[in-house]
Amino acid sequence: MNRRPTASSAAAVVLAALTALAGCASAKHIPGTEIRDTPDSRAIVGVIDAYRQAAERRDAAGVLSLVSESYFDDAGTADPSDDIDYVQLKQLLPAHFRKLSAVKLGIGVREVEVKGDRAVATVFYDGHYRVSTATGEAQKSTSDVSQMRFVREGGQWKIQSGL
Repeated sequence: MNRRPTASSAAAVVLAALTALAGCASAKHIPGTEIRDTPDSRAIVGVIDAYRQAAERRDAAGVLSLVSESYFDDAGTADPSDDIDYVQLKQLLPAHFRKLSAVKLGIGVREVEVKGDRAVATVFYDGHYRVSTATGEAQKSTSDVSQMRFVREGGQWKIQSGL
């Protein structure tokens, strides 16, 4: 049996498609991203940008103000010798920044996933810097995609790992 769609069934299909598209269009995104614009995602993107600015200024205190005291990063390895906690970060960061004479850090936030008081942001970073070495100053660059983890403490989002 060969059935042809009626005008009313075709109109229903078109209406359903338009309704689905309108639902997608009504979801707001943070400008320049595909990240849903919610108070939490906007706050996390703000922390990431504040981190970028502090890193470019080589401001260890500014970076540490954005970091949770529960900070822990295993550098993605099973080797405990490269693990860094908050106390180590507090000691290492000023010395690290003193070796740098210039920093330009681009960070693009690709995704933010919030679950309660914890969140993960997938970021792309592109860093260019000059560092003092035993043989003089050297120009370096690095690019990668990584994840930054966040925890909400006292109503504020703090970086818990991923620097």
